[in-house]
Amino acid sequence: MASDIVSKSKPPEGEKTLTAQCHCKSVRFTVTVLSSSLPLATHLCHCHICRYGHGTLCCFHAPLPSEIAPQFIAPSSLTSSCTGYQHAQSASERFFCKTCGCHIGDVDLIPDPQIGVPEWRIATSIFSSHDDFQIRSHVFTASHHGPSLSDWLPLPIWNPAPADPTFPIPHPPPPPREFDPAGHERLRAECHCGGVSFTLPRPTHPALADNKTIARYVSKTDPNKWVACLDVCDDCRLTSGAHVVGWTFVPLASLEPRVPEGFGFGTLVSYASSEGVLRAFCGVCGATVFYSSEDPLRVGEVGREETMVDVAVGILRSAEGPAAEDWVTWRTGRVAFLGDGVGFDRGFAEALDQGFKAWAVERHGEVLEFNIPLL
Repeated sequence: MASDIVSKSKPPEGEKTLTAQCHCKSVRFTVTVLSSSLPLATHLCHCHICRYGHGTLCCFHAPLPSEIAPQFIAPSSLTSSCTGYQHAQSASERFFCKTCGCHIGDVDLIPDPQIGVPEWRIATSIFSSHDDFQIRSHVFTASHHGPSLSDWLPLPIWNPAPADPTFPIPHPPPPPREFDPAGHERLRAECHCGGVSFTLPRPTHPALADNKTIARYVSKTDPNKWVACLDVCDDCRLTSGAHVVGWTFVPLASLEPRVPEGFGFGTLVSYASSEGVLRAFCGVCGATVFYSSEDPLRVGEVGREETMVDVAVGILRSAEGPAAEDWVTWRTGRVAFLGDGVGFDRGFAEALDQGFKAWAVERHGEVLEFNIPLL
């Protein structure tokens, strides 16, 4: 694990200090850069490693200038507050808050030979303001099939040449279709490390018939699909480390293997982000996985067997790609908690809202607006 960086005193003239923190505030740090280097260029990475490791549709990262690293504010530190994650093909170590799961960025495993220290890429979504960052491009979109956030947010797209040895990111084949013993199709949801892995059914599964609570979350245009939405609320941003999270909604009791209340399953770690709200993320790779609420609209009229939970779309292993359109119908007419998104990064939030609508018209001929309880 990379060594901790201690905080410094007030920066000299010509420099600016940027402050970041996660939702639970266990991770707090500053980054001090030359004012002339601002705004820092931010890229949205769509590779399957970032998607499955964050649980979001992409990650929001900015490379820090040479020899610049986060300066942690005591008692926060890289070793005491964060969990590091590496995998077999890792060129860097990713870090996320061990309490709330918020990703803070990653640092190269091998130092830059010219300066002798490793380069950091920092999660820009957790800073007190996004004014000092500029989202420039989508990257590594070629690593997946089908629509994704890169289709909804108009930006330049960069992908390495197929034979470029500098970026050896594998392109996994589309996942196989899965079925239960009775022949009903199920969709795999799995984080990058595989510590959290389960399947969910289609709304047409016989066990889900005639359930009023569940019916609120079934697509009205295709009863074989669940509904899904984009969410730019501050809580989701600060627990994932990304500007936006995609959610779909399924009955907790329908997941296989059975996931208990409280999310005591696999490598999941639970975090109460507010009263009556419980979130869960993978404690090994940091992927956002679940959101649940005690609101009656989610628990239902019969009881806990009906409890609906939000599942992060970023971990769905749909053969059609990140948008999982063969399993969900997206509410394209509205981004959830748009006001929060505008308050943090107006340019991004408004462009996403407009781009989402434009994509819907181009692809489906219409913009879908419908109610999702609490969203």
